[in-house]
Amino acid sequence: MTQKKNPTFNDIAKYTNFSKTTISRYFNNPDSLTLENQEIIADALVKLNYKENKVARILANGKTEFVGIIIPDLYHHYYSEMLNQILSTYETFGYKFLVFIGNKQEETERRYIQELLAYKIEGMIILSHTIPSEELARLPIPIVTIEREDESISSVNTDNYMGGYQAASLLARHKCDVLIHVNSPTNENVPAYGRLLGFSNFCKEHGLKHEILLRELGHSHQVAQSVLLSALEYLAAHYSSQKKGIFVSNDTHANVLLNLLIRRYGYLPDDWLIVGFDNSPISREAIFPISTIGQQIDKLAYEAVSLLVEQMNERKKRKPLPLEKPIHKVITPVLFRRATTEKDELKNL
Repeated sequence: MTQKKNPTFNDIAKYTNFSKTTISRYFNNPDSLTLENQEIIADALVKLNYKENKVARILANGKTEFVGIIIPDLYHHYYSEMLNQILSTYETFGYKFLVFIGNKQEETERRYIQELLAYKIEGMIILSHTIPSEELARLPIPIVTIEREDESISSVNTDNYMGGYQAASLLARHKCDVLIHVNSPTNENVPAYGRLLGFSNFCKEHGLKHEILLRELGHSHQVAQSVLLSALEYLAAHYSSQKKGIFVSNDTHANVLLNLLIRRYGYLPDDWLIVGFDNSPISREAIFPISTIGQQIDKLAYEAVSLLVEQMNERKKRKPLPLEKPIHKVITPVLFRRATTEKDELKNL
């Protein structure tokens, strides 16, 4: 059997009694037609069983409907879940994604950006921290960042200060003798610095004994395990008879610490309480579900894509209005109490 040919613009024009120019406007600039005429053409496409040629459309109007993503790594469960949530917005916004993993290599990321631009992407979402926002702002497409330095570019972030404050408050309510925050060294212009600041300020305001442990935790399991094992041994030696409330900067590393404690003691001792940050899947799937400050990753992803789409749509107008200043959206974190602080839950596992 011969395959039935896809209807051409000329076929659609004859069927609807419109010109080929009008049919072309329907595909490339539908807002230039009345709603009535759009509905007539849409109905004709269904009846003629028209299948859109995406490649031809891209060649005709230069709009690829592609968005680039640069992500630091997929070791941290937060990033893999964020990527999952961003990709799931296709059903809502209709944009496809080209993804590169930067691995903290600045020149590599610059090369990736140039490659993405060569594919005529319409916008970009950046989660990596390597390239300054001032440099990103000079690129010829709209950009939205998530949880990174964002002085010169639009962004969507968690209220990290509130999250750090919530973590310290939870540990204080459990009457810990000392509160400890474990984190990698973080620049003050990065949103995640707010976790450290919120934690520290709560402890100071309430006169609580506390310590900030800054260690380069790395981007691999091997490095994180080695560094956190050293931190565990330090804490066990310095606070051996005290109830320790530990706020770890993300759920991936909180889970590594939890596993190290279980290997050391055979169980989770009553004098070790752990709170993570993210509410990524690992916090729920850990051998003992981890209490965490939830970033509402689904909302962060949706708001980032939504903000980017608004800016991309503005650029498609005949007289686009330039963005006067970057837009910064902030999402409120949510506290999840689980077995690593609510020890009664351990009995039910």
